[in-house]
Amino acid sequence: MLDSATDAEAAALERLHTLGETIVDGVERSLPAWVVAHVRRVVDAWDRLDAPERARAETAAREAGTAASARVTAELCVLMALDPAEQRATPLEIVRTATREPTAVLQAAGIPGVVRDAFDERAFPDDLYGLVPNTLGDLGDETLAPLHLAWGLAKTAVLRARSRS
Repeated sequence: MLDSATDAEAAALERLHTLGETIVDGVERSLPAWVVAHVRRVVDAWDRLDAPERARAETAAREAGTAASARVTAELCVLMALDPAEQRATPLEIVRTATREPTAVLQAAGIPGVVRDAFDERAFPDDLYGLVPNTLGDLGDETLAPLHLAWGLAKTAVLRARSRS
């Protein structure tokens, strides 16, 4: 029984590691464009910036996308390096913090927050512009969405195998 539990844990750890790397790579690749697209979306919807202000917001959005990608990727790497029993967040929870950078760009441009529903206001009080992604796939790479579920299943498999040994 010990060998099968040990083998199951090792296989699940390998899946978890591989999925973690794939998630980090996908987030790093997708996040800069996601930030720029969301800043553009809010700027376009508000439609009160003149051409020079829009250009400044666009430049700031590109810089914010790079910064968000670096920060979030580093935080994901820290999460993935932890033993599964010590992980207190999910990749999506970390990715959702990427709203900080585009929010700062939009606030600097003087754009007021948007009206959000009561749940979103409670769950994400700092997300003034309704930017929080619902899934990893919302970053623009649909292949990321199922990876979050697969990551969670692999983590569960590791923990379950440990409990059996």
